[in-house]
Amino acid sequence: MLTIRGKSVGARKPLFADFAVAPPPGLRDDGGITLRDLIDHVVREEVAAFQKRQRDRLTFRVLTAGQISEGVERGKVESGGSEIQPQDVDPNAAVGTAIQAFEDGLYFAVIDERQAEDLDRQVFLQPDSQITFIRLTLLSGG
Repeated sequence: MLTIRGKSVGARKPLFADFAVAPPPGLRDDGGITLRDLIDHVVREEVAAFQKRQRDRLTFRVLTAGQISEGVERGKVESGGSEIQPQDVDPNAAVGTAIQAFEDGLYFAVIDERQAEDLDRQVFLQPDSQITFIRLTLLSGG
């Protein structure tokens, strides 16, 4: 599984909790894939996970005593059945936004501690590669 991380320049906390995705299906035998295709894969996987989490929140579920205690510690106990209307996310639009943000220099992609700079150049993945997206902070003034 590939580990996905998110960081922001100048921030101590990560942007999001690390998560894992399966390697992309179009991966060549040598582990090569374009950065564009890798970003496409990661975004589509995360959109699918987001949609699954939304569906899961609509279902009532029985909680164990441990889950209730954990919820109390966090300050919120959720048993599902949320009345919040699910958000409709277009995976193609999400991929387009992610690619455009990379082209605009809003974030860097680092694969196994090597920065990938060209969307159409091959990057090489290992089965346990770590991919870090580093969001840049724009300065005002100047």
